[in-house]
Amino acid sequence: MTRLVLIGAPVAVIASIVFGGADSEQPAITQQAAAPAKSGAATPKAAEEADEHADEIDALPPGLAAPAMKETASRLVSSAEASTLDWRSQYGAIEDIGDGAGYTAGIVGFCSGTNDMLQLVKAYTEEHPDNPLSRFIPALRAVDGTDSHEGLDPGFTDAWQRAAEDPAFREAQDTTRDRLYFEPAVRLAKMDGLGTLGQFIYYDAMVLHGPGIEADGFYGIRDAAMASADTAAEGGDETAYLNAFLDAGRTAIKARTVQRDTTRIDTAQRVFLREGNLGLERPLVWQVYGETFRIT
Repeated sequence: MTRLVLIGAPVAVIASIVFGGADSEQPAITQQAAAPAKSGAATPKAAEEADEHADEIDALPPGLAAPAMKETASRLVSSAEASTLDWRSQYGAIEDIGDGAGYTAGIVGFCSGTNDMLQLVKAYTEEHPDNPLSRFIPALRAVDGTDSHEGLDPGFTDAWQRAAEDPAFREAQDTTRDRLYFEPAVRLAKMDGLGTLGQFIYYDAMVLHGPGIEADGFYGIRDAAMASADTAAEGGDETAYLNAFLDAGRTAIKARTVQRDTTRIDTAQRVFLREGNLGLERPLVWQVYGETFRIT
């Protein structure tokens, strides 16, 4: 494990920022981490600094957190994760796609091997003890950090799909997604002086790579980008920094042994950036895995 070298943005800078398909051969769910290393690590210093300045950051315009923009973000992520804009259809989706992270399931690909699935099921069970997944908590603890199905088979996939029929479990997925991925990514993007597109790029990278500080984790990718370009909060050019961030993310994807497709960057996010659409304004047209998607 490497430690994150943080270049923070002072509060005065933060307070001054103004933000203005076809059939697919891809799997139903695309795992976002290359290996089990997603959400069980210690809190990176950058995240701690963003939390320290939460009041200043939260006072900024909502950006990606505005309800309509959050819906757009969810649809964009789902186009890459599940080849559909109907992200709500994925609550019950579950499979092992052979990437070393065990079962991948739900709206952002919670994984049995990367701790976030365990956190989700525990949170759901605390509020609803009598649920189909509660009996699998000991097994989820045992397989955390591995690709093992021991204690999960047989029955876990059926239990997940039955739980997904419960509105409370769907709400738990939303809440866990926001707590682990959406809110930290958007808050940190605002701290870095990024507008709505940049906030989405951070969020998608957080979902795809997980909040790790290694070279292939979100914070490691941010570190690499900051080493080659200044953030907007540091006085740098926003577009240049986002290109550096996408370059670092692309390098991390290409270093994998599986799930090496980079179209979510090449023919989606990079397209919006080239168009100068820093506000992520509609209409949006992009491609993932060769499919064309539109939000009008």
